[in-house]
Amino acid sequence: MDAILSAIGQYHPVTQALLATLFTWGVTALGAAVVFFFREIRQEVLDAMLGFAAGVMIAASFWSLLAPAIDLSERISTLPGWLPAALGFMGGGLFMAGVDKVLPHLHPGLKMEEAEGVSTNWRRSVLLVLAITLHNIPEGLAVGVAFGAVAHGLPAASIGAAVALAVGIGL
Repeated sequence: MDAILSAIGQYHPVTQALLATLFTWGVTALGAAVVFFFREIRQEVLDAMLGFAAGVMIAASFWSLLAPAIDLSERISTLPGWLPAALGFMGGGLFMAGVDKVLPHLHPGLKMEEAEGVSTNWRRSVLLVLAITLHNIPEGLAVGVAFGAVAHGLPAASIGAAVALAVGIGL
């Protein structure tokens, strides 16, 4: 693992973020490809998988982004440590809600008439790709922020933590 981290550490931070993003994309695609091995899946199994994925994402969000942001804010600002992180979290949530309202997209299993966002005559496949893209915006931002913090030399950031975030998000 140390060899991998030192190899990644030799690249420019933008290249590191690109490699991590491509890795998370590849692992996500690999995980999604599992559906090709099943004709149908029971609702209970789907619920369990979605619950597990939600737990992983919440843990990754807190331990890799919010907790370090609170720690850094406490060290460099006179504001309460939680305030900048809370404002950023709320701002991100408002951004995603706004994009969800505007970007035309279709959730799996819904009919074309049930597409969300602005009205469009785009094909079903394009709407599904846009739904996946909407989902991946925060993940890509998280990976970019983690590698950017390492490049900036923040003491709380490490290349290992950034790679761990990329792996956690990809899984």
